[in-house]
Amino acid sequence: MLALLKKWMFAALLMLAASASAYSAPKTVLVLGDSLSAEYGLARGSGWVALLEQKLKTEKIDAKVVNASISGETTSGGRTRLPGLLSQYHPDVVVIELGANDGLRGLPVSAAEDNLRSMIWQAQQNKAKVLLIGMRMPPNYGRAYTERFYGMYKELSTQLKTPLVPFMLEGVAQDASMFQGDRMHPLAAAHPVILNNIWPKLSELIKTR
Repeated sequence: MLALLKKWMFAALLMLAASASAYSAPKTVLVLGDSLSAEYGLARGSGWVALLEQKLKTEKIDAKVVNASISGETTSGGRTRLPGLLSQYHPDVVVIELGANDGLRGLPVSAAEDNLRSMIWQAQQNKAKVLLIGMRMPPNYGRAYTERFYGMYKELSTQLKTPLVPFMLEGVAQDASMFQGDRMHPLAAAHPVILNNIWPKLSELIKTR
């Protein structure tokens, strides 16, 4: 009886150790974005993704960030690259910040929506949680297009049950002094604001086991 009890206690300790190990295992956050996440025109380490890495350290959250963002990236390009990234990094959380270049080129919203839906689905199938980052188009693209484009993100968030940051440039887009000379890419001073827009939803996903 004593031997049996010892075996049971040993097995229980092993299970607790395995559970603790799984809980403390570092998470991987994959950011799939365009120039807004790729530090276009900025000194290295000053974009919101780099600030996110600093934030995680400050908060003592054991997670590593893989920034797979490319300037000029479209939803089509992201859709093509994502399978390889999922296979290589096995992320726990995937942040999808794409669509701006589709909109600026006036590409069909339906095509961008289909690409984003595919990316979200791919990530979810690989057991990753997804955070979708929304964007707005300038009013000169016409009311119908801008409203349909902006609404696309909310529709996907609702349909696929994935958290959404409605507009990553909230608090930035309205201030021309926060942008580089091209009036499209934020200055380094704007990136803490961008991170503050993203962090609440992203931190929930990272902290969730």
